[in-house]
Amino acid sequence: MSTEATQEKKRDPNNPCLFCKDPRGVSLQHELAYSARDTYPTSPGHTLVIPRRHVASFFELTPEEVAACMGLIQQEKELLDAAFHPDGYNIGVNVGQAAGQSIFHVHIHLIPRYKGDVEKPQGGVRHVIPHKAHYTRK
Repeated sequence: MSTEATQEKKRDPNNPCLFCKDPRGVSLQHELAYSARDTYPTSPGHTLVIPRRHVASFFELTPEEVAACMGLIQQEKELLDAAFHPDGYNIGVNVGQAAGQSIFHVHIHLIPRYKGDVEKPQGGVRHVIPHKAHYTRK
């Protein structure tokens, strides 16, 4: 592996903030937020919606920033529907290290889902705690 590739791997995405300093692959923009395809996609079309203001938690966003992000999610869904024809979507935000957040600048995942991409999709986002994902209705 080259020295350059090793340095890129070791780069701390929080210093400087990856989403503030070097936005890559921007697809849509708004005064308060932008969207870009995820560099490490979970599925084809996996997109991030990112507020421009640097804050760690979704709960720190202003109502205007939340509205801008939700608007971009709707616009991206239309683009993803046309380009990838997914069968469903997951929308998620990791808030805090315990929830899996590793870049401490809010980013909302818009993940297209496809029939057969997992054996048992029931539970959807509940799979963040695997043993709680599958449940039976009583």
